[in-house]
Amino acid sequence: MAALLYASRLPDSPYEIVLVASNDPDAGGLTVAEAEGIPTFALSHKGMTREEHDRAMDAAIRKAGAEFIALAGYMRILSEEMVARWQGRMLNIHPSLLPKYKGLHTHQRALDAGDEFGGTSVHLVTGDLDAGEVLGQVKVAIIPGDTEQTLAYRVKLAEHQLYPRVLADFVSRPYNRDWLLEQVRQRALALPEAEERPSHGAPGWRTGGNSGKYFAYFSDQHHGEQHIALIAKTSGQDELAELVERDPDAFYRPAYYGASGWVGVILNRPGCDWDQVDYWLQRSWRAVAPKRLTGLLDIADEF
Repeated sequence: MAALLYASRLPDSPYEIVLVASNDPDAGGLTVAEAEGIPTFALSHKGMTREEHDRAMDAAIRKAGAEFIALAGYMRILSEEMVARWQGRMLNIHPSLLPKYKGLHTHQRALDAGDEFGGTSVHLVTGDLDAGEVLGQVKVAIIPGDTEQTLAYRVKLAEHQLYPRVLADFVSRPYNRDWLLEQVRQRALALPEAEERPSHGAPGWRTGGNSGKYFAYFSDQHHGEQHIALIAKTSGQDELAELVERDPDAFYRPAYYGASGWVGVILNRPGCDWDQVDYWLQRSWRAVAPKRLTGLLDIADEF
């Protein structure tokens, strides 16, 4: 927790800590946080059900205005309800090279197995223990004569370096051009016979074959615009104008493509709705794809 806190004080940190919460009122991290002027919340879980305690923790976290949770030495299994509420926004650090050695006693298990390396992993929290997407890892060499304690000490040093870096990268994802492009690319290429071809120096996707037509483009602040966006087809100028007027935080009229009725779906914004991105990709693809392909997708949708 202290490593995350002090990293957040660096000039280029993309995150700030708004609350340090614990189920142990005597946790040392609370004392550090209070000394550094960070709000704290402590509530013992004794005498409470797991769900009751997690709801109280969740309420305190939301009241503080947090957008993400970084678990740091929080040694309680969270309720399914709590995990579901923060799905995709809760991180944890684990002292092994996942998927190896989930759970406890990771250092001794690595030593007993004769491994060359121990290490640490930062991962997303899911309903399965230590099973979420691994966001970053650091290997720590096992030295002849290592004990559980000596290996744990060096792994802890690695954790202090890894966690702040991974957290910073993760919270920056919604504004990272390469990450946003990869999300759009995977979704576009999942459509039947879609292929990627550059258009005016920008990534674009079209239906396959020599007669294929473009159904989407990726715009990285082109023509001086502030947005990173998916460019997709609408039914025309009336719908384009209606979308922009109704939700200007999600849609805009692109400088070049807008004249042809294409809409910009803004990606570099908090809480980007990826279901909405999927909708516009599929709808735009349907607008240009041959009937032999749209018919197959219609049949698949029925199931």
